[in-house]
Amino acid sequence: MIYLDYSANTPVAAEVLERFLQIEKNFMGNPNSSHQAGRAAQAEMAKVTDSIAQLLGVNPAEIIYTSGASEANNLAIKGIAHSARQVGRHIISTPLEHSSVSGCLSSLQQQGYEIDLVGIERDGTVNLEDLKALMRKDTILVAICSVDSELGGIQPVAQISEMLKAYPKCRLHVDATQAVGKTGISFQGIDTLCFTGHKIYGLNGCGVLLKRKNLFIEPLIHGGTSTTIYRSGTPALALAAATETALEMALREQNNRYEVVKGLNRKLRRELEAYPRVRMNSPQNAVPHILNLSVQGVKGTVFQRELDENGICVSVKSACSAEGQLSQAVFALSQDRKNALSSWRISLSHLTTEEEIQEFLRVFDHCYEKRTANNAT
Repeated sequence: MIYLDYSANTPVAAEVLERFLQIEKNFMGNPNSSHQAGRAAQAEMAKVTDSIAQLLGVNPAEIIYTSGASEANNLAIKGIAHSARQVGRHIISTPLEHSSVSGCLSSLQQQGYEIDLVGIERDGTVNLEDLKALMRKDTILVAICSVDSELGGIQPVAQISEMLKAYPKCRLHVDATQAVGKTGISFQGIDTLCFTGHKIYGLNGCGVLLKRKNLFIEPLIHGGTSTTIYRSGTPALALAAATETALEMALREQNNRYEVVKGLNRKLRRELEAYPRVRMNSPQNAVPHILNLSVQGVKGTVFQRELDENGICVSVKSACSAEGQLSQAVFALSQDRKNALSSWRISLSHLTTEEEIQEFLRVFDHCYEKRTANNAT
């Protein structure tokens, strides 16, 4: 098996797993408990949180632990929307967002909130003039990914943040799930930002939401203060510690990992662009970890299954998206429905080898010849 779906999930690093097991073994108390076992766990939790805050350049009080980025997106977006409903009900987002954002916005729309999607430039970035035109006095939130999970496009978050200074009642939420540990990201000028450990060789089950200290959001889960009033539940100390280790490793190795992936991406682009019916959907300035393409005349789901039967793991859209629907992100960029239905994603890692790329290209050639010869759809 050759795994080329690292944007969906990454294998846990040995150091991360070792940290998780060490914490699970040595800290049995509930961090919320007042006895000595609880106090020891609470002190370790505080130490982990301080470390994550230092790594990200934020205040420890701005960190909220969740079960993952999907919960973090929901907490931020619904929390901001519900707490600001007396101010306004207008929200702006993009067609590039993960389903945990788009689904959340659909839910709010059913509750009477008005959702506008900003236009996308040919290079995959937000049309800033369109965003400015959409802004209103009752706009309470702009929700945007810093790197989109299907195309890998990098958004001008700093420019958007600067624009929003003219709208003090509007908050900015950034889904940085595909950015943290891969490309530069800053919390400056942002109200809420989220990521998750399992995209950076951590464990599934732990997300992080950064929230400005002076910003109130309405909680999704009630029943106790935990490490924060904004997210009840027993603090998952071992998962938080594992995420800290994964984050530290990802940031320390970010430049080296990036260069490895960049070289692999360059080779793939060069080889795949030689096929007449291949269309590259990822813009040139995308992060190299994600390469989205279409084989014209062949549905993405068909080509993905063909690759899977030959031992190659890639994805159609993000792993959390509903099957059978076209990629909204690819359609927003190409304005071509058939192309969007034909699209699929390769996502790379510093763990990907040259040998794996060569084998993928061999299998791709076989599948391409088979499917295009049959003109299968």
